[in-house]
Amino acid sequence: MAAAVVRGIGSRLSGNLREVRLHLCQRSAASQGVREFVEQHYVTLKKANLEFPILIRECAEVQPKLWARYDFGREQSIPLDNLNSEQVAKALETLINRNPLK
Repeated sequence: MAAAVVRGIGSRLSGNLREVRLHLCQRSAASQGVREFVEQHYVTLKKANLEFPILIRECAEVQPKLWARYDFGREQSIPLDNLNSEQVAKALETLINRNPLK
C-alpha cells in the first residue's frame, strides 16, 4: 500500500517543496517504520526526483520526524513515532499537499 502512495507522489516533490528531511534512530522501535520506508521507497522517490534534496538523518535516540522545507525557508514537521511504512508515506503526502502559508 505504501508503494502506491509513493508512486502517486512521483515527481510531485519539487512542486511545492524545496527539501525533505527524515530524522530517525538506527535502532529504536519508534523508528522501525521510518527505517522500513527508507529501505523500501527511498530509491523510487529519488529516481523520480533526481535534483530534489531528500535527506536522511540518523542519530541515536532521536525522535523520528519528517521535516519539509517550503519557499522562503518555511518549515513544517510531522512526528513519526511508532508509525509503519505506509503511515510514513501518507505523512509525506500530507506535507506535499500542505500549504505552508496558512
